Amino acid sequence: MDSRTRAQDVLRCHLCETPGPPMYCDICHIHLCVACIGKHLLDKSKKHKVVTYKKLGFAPECSKHSKKSCALYCEQCDIPICVQCISSGKHLGHKQVEISKTLKNKKEELQRDLDELEKFMYPKYQEIVSNIPVQKADLHQNSKKLTTALDKHGEDLHREIDNAIKKLKSDLNEMESKHLVVLDKQENEIKGSISEIEKCIADLKKLLNAKDVEFVSNYKPRNAEFRRLPPKLTVSLPRFIPQKINKDQIYQQIGSLSALSINTEKHGYTMDSPGAESSPPIRPLIDVPRIITEINTEYGESNKLRCLSCLSDDKLWTRGQDNMMRLYNLHSKLLKSIQTKSRNKPQDIAVTQSGELVYADLSDRSVNIVKNIQIQTVIRLSGWYPLGVCSNSSGDLLVVMITVDQEQSKVVRYSGSTEKQTIQYNDKGQPLYSPKFNLKYIRENKNLDICVADIEARAVVVVNQAGKLRFTYTGPSFAFKKLSVPAGITTDSLGRILIADHNNHRIHILDQDGQFLRYIDNCHLQHPRGLYVDTRDNLFVAEPKTGKVKKIQYYL
Repeated sequence: MDSRTRAQDVLRCHLCETPGPPMYCDICHIHLCVACIGKHLLDKSKKHKVVTYKKLGFAPECSKHSKKSCALYCEQCDIPICVQCISSGKHLGHKQVEISKTLKNKKEELQRDLDELEKFMYPKYQEIVSNIPVQKADLHQNSKKLTTALDKHGEDLHREIDNAIKKLKSDLNEMESKHLVVLDKQENEIKGSISEIEKCIADLKKLLNAKDVEFVSNYKPRNAEFRRLPPKLTVSLPRFIPQKINKDQIYQQIGSLSALSINTEKHGYTMDSPGAESSPPIRPLIDVPRIITEINTEYGESNKLRCLSCLSDDKLWTRGQDNMMRLYNLHSKLLKSIQTKSRNKPQDIAVTQSGELVYADLSDRSVNIVKNIQIQTVIRLSGWYPLGVCSNSSGDLLVVMITVDQEQSKVVRYSGSTEKQTIQYNDKGQPLYSPKFNLKYIRENKNLDICVADIEARAVVVVNQAGKLRFTYTGPSFAFKKLSVPAGITTDSLGRILIADHNNHRIHILDQDGQFLRYIDNCHLQHPRGLYVDTRDNLFVAEPKTGKVKKIQYYL
């Protein structure tokens, strides 16, 4: 009987194909009619357990036809069906499976869910909730530390205020002392003059009563001397002019607390599911990397090739020093060209998980996405220049940027146009990235680390998903020539990091913890730049001056 016809027919005996067998061997998992039970039991190679469907417990009564047992399950209708249901023709053409298999599949699905809940989800939730008391303790400790710092700062400010008041009081006392000296001197001089005037008055009274002409004749008047009154001292007394207390200035002088930031990250916690795709097997690096193919582009000396990003394993986007982004296939054929919205050159390019081209534009400080042939600006920066961009596994955009005055640099995670995370400083408050105006390449690794090739710093800086510094790589410890110009970075399926050493004409390969593994320095690379790894872990390398893209095999 044709298997397709049988799939749409009633359930049949596995031995004679009699329709509607009422029995089932629970050991051999086959359906039997009554006549074939004896024949089946003659097979002594194994034990048998022949029972009816009802005893097995997976032959429910049909909801459409009473007292009819359901032996099959219609997958399209998602219901158990009986012989009469099949005869009605309503399930003609539908995929029908044995109800025992459906039950088995359902129980397997239930077991998988149970295993996932018990072995993965429940322990993970327990781990997450156990971390909350630690966070609470950290919160309390941080508040206590800040309170101590505020108290100390308050004491310092009070001390400075007390010192300022003491100085004003000291100045006042000094001015008072100087004023008293002047007043005391004038007072003494005037008192001396008064004594002289009193003496003159007494002498004149004696002369008026005297009879001696010679005595009277010797009188010399001093009135002219006393007519010159002592100078009048005009002193402007000091005044205290208090400044109006400006609370805003006081708060500014005291300082401020940074704003509380509570971010709920949708993909903040990760968990391996038992049903998820398994990790790729560990493959050794090939002894001698080899060029698989060379893609010739129109780039070259006059328009140097700067970076690339794979759309698929056989198509890649490129950008040079003009305002065009070009899509090539492995046969060097130009498939598409797109001009930037601003008509200025793009700073960096990337491809999203859904295959859309993203580029950073330095001239108008924007990040744009190309949907079909329409260009949409998703991020517009104020006071910052975008230097590098990549799209990560969760669909977020990671943008590395510097300030217009070249004083600061940082990495910002965006979900669409919304800023989710900023990465700028290490644990000591020192900048992670150089602020100079040079292209910075950025990639997210398989373990969610964020890797930045910082040309100005001549280093690769790797932080974890939370933005905490993991390591900085400047070249292997044994090397005479250190990493000169890291002009490209990418990662592969095993989390290995590949770095373009532009001036030394080679590629560095590291493991995900920053340990040097080997160089690729045998493929006649000329100033390699702008790396990318496809889904098969083949490496694409751009050569600026030759305009070639070399596809290199470095795994066995």
